[in-house]
Amino acid sequence: MTASPTSPASLPTVRLRVPTDEDARAWHEVFDDPDVMEFLGGPAELSLYEEFTARQRMHDAQLGFCLWTLLDADGAVIGFTGAQPWPQEKAWGPVGEIEIGWRLGRSAWGKGYAYAAALATLERVRAAGLGRVVAMINDENRRSIAVAERLGMTMAERSPLPGGRGYGRRYELVLAAG
Repeated sequence: MTASPTSPASLPTVRLRVPTDEDARAWHEVFDDPDVMEFLGGPAELSLYEEFTARQRMHDAQLGFCLWTLLDADGAVIGFTGAQPWPQEKAWGPVGEIEIGWRLGRSAWGKGYAYAAALATLERVRAAGLGRVVAMINDENRRSIAVAERLGMTMAERSPLPGGRGYGRRYELVLAAG
């Protein structure tokens, strides 16, 4: 009998770590692909990832969670997953909420990594005392929508994205004490 796709036995092994300085370069390399960045405005410069990883280290130190570097069983960087406060400076979205998210390099797509990593994220944010998380997902990003729904998240709102770039969905999940 084959394990079902949602069975923990069938999920790939993932490790999460607080991003290092070196991870900025690894993230840049893994995400330097127009398809990976399709819903995020396209590939970004290395300097963005240097700032981004530094901010995640700060979140981890202050909050006990962040967007962690996602490693496969061999220790290769395949993306990130985790949670962070929705930026207060954004005039749209769930300001003041904690957003979970995931981004994987193309080589990791379709193998269960996003779901396995998102489950690990939920365990960690629950342990950090969070009672609720949200996920903001572009309407056209079917892969991320599938992960959110598989996690048991429910769509709470659909709204226009800034700059008329389509619509986004806000998913929510109440975390049971664990």
